[in-house]
Amino acid sequence: MNKPSLRKPCDVTVIGSAIMDVIGGPFGPEMFEKGSMGASSIKMTYGGNGLNEAVALSRLGAQVELITNLGQDEAGERVKRFLSENGVSTQGVRVSDEYPTGINIVLFDKEGERYFLTNPQGSLRKLSEEDILPQLHNAAGIVSFSSMFVSPLLDLPAMERIFRKIKESPDRTLVVDMTKAKNGETWKDLSPLLPYIDYILPNEAEMKLLSGPMDIPSTGRFLLDQGVGCVVVKRGRKGTLVMQNDSVDEIPVFPVSSAVDTTGAGDCFAAGFLYGLTRKMDAVGCACFGNAAASCCVEQAGATDGIVSGEIPWERFKELNAHPLLASDLQ
Repeated sequence: MNKPSLRKPCDVTVIGSAIMDVIGGPFGPEMFEKGSMGASSIKMTYGGNGLNEAVALSRLGAQVELITNLGQDEAGERVKRFLSENGVSTQGVRVSDEYPTGINIVLFDKEGERYFLTNPQGSLRKLSEEDILPQLHNAAGIVSFSSMFVSPLLDLPAMERIFRKIKESPDRTLVVDMTKAKNGETWKDLSPLLPYIDYILPNEAEMKLLSGPMDIPSTGRFLLDQGVGCVVVKRGRKGTLVMQNDSVDEIPVFPVSSAVDTTGAGDCFAAGFLYGLTRKMDAVGCACFGNAAASCCVEQAGATDGIVSGEIPWERFKELNAHPLLASDLQ
């Protein structure tokens, strides 16, 4: 078991999962009829919400650390090495011999949509409060909780304790990203968590699943009234909705010629959004940069392969022209 230690200061602390992915496609329904078919791309890579955000954020130019868990096996060693090679601090990584490192099989179709096979006994579903709390004593000024609902061990009381610990430092900014709720949770169930959250980044499907009969505008208003600082809804090809107490802004996507694979697009959006926060952008500027980063992601197969550096996302951020004064003032 890793012991907590003093860590080098970072711009962002990311909390979340780190696994290996086997990605293949494009495939169609005929695969299940024939039993086999060719694919233009099959490769082994790395994934998990936390890893994707941290690696993309590091490549954009931020100093990043990742708090996560891995199995004590070859896959875990590879993941840890990959993080280090990409400039992500691994001092917050906890290694255990009680479970294997998670490995996902990810298939994508001709439209770029993806489908997952996961191992419920792997590290992806074993991230716990014990992996996280001891590492928070010197977390960065911006903390991203990237994997809400990924691990069943992180139930609502555990998340509340984690969020409370993060916000013990009044100057810390907490950004929360998520996957789909697994146990019928609603936004009202999440009410104890909401006052701690500065920015929440659900996609449209995740938000609707938690909302019940409420539409997105009503849900956004509820979250803001409950104490969330800003609600950022990722809507795929429809762009991003940024809801604040005094404004609602629609941020367009950056148009791409071909969406090869949407794996990791939401994580790369989050990385771009977080990078914007490190550059003191407002929420609209952060969302615009997030869309620019996500556009790079979908042009390549793999969760982070489309983000090589900050150069192309910056060019696309400026081209979107959603924040012209900010774009011309930076770099």
